[in-house]
Amino acid sequence: MRRLILLRHAKSSWENPGLRDFDRPLNKRGKRDAPRMGALLKQHAIKPAVIISSDAKRAQSTARLVAAELDYPADHIRLNHALYLSSPATMLEVLTETAPDDSDVMLVAHNPGMTDLANYLSDASIDNLPTCGVFIVTQEANSWNELGNGSANFSAFYCPKQDLA
Repeated sequence: MRRLILLRHAKSSWENPGLRDFDRPLNKRGKRDAPRMGALLKQHAIKPAVIISSDAKRAQSTARLVAAELDYPADHIRLNHALYLSSPATMLEVLTETAPDDSDVMLVAHNPGMTDLANYLSDASIDNLPTCGVFIVTQEANSWNELGNGSANFSAFYCPKQDLA
């Protein structure tokens, strides 16, 4: 079985309007929610074998904070620029580049692609994957190449405002 954990980056700061979007850091709420979401995942025994993150500052920071709670080494997080503001097709392409044994993967990226991918993969429908939200699907498959439209089973949906309140 393969499990895909989609994690949208935590809330980012708009404090410095001159900063490029790519370079925006997490704001206070994002810095609070990311470790709390990591702890929630750990509580539910959800620990990916591989974490692949967009290389945007807010996504990297989210990945590191969540990884720390999961006892996942920060230096093992794979950064991939293709995940920055990517489409579902690009996210799936990145996923297929993982090793065949990587059957439990977390992608850390951005909307609208994350919400679109969540809705594409399973029959569960969400309006929005909120910041620091997690959407998990599973699939009985030998390869990530078999992941497609409606091919996965919805497993869980967590969001900070609901699950960390």
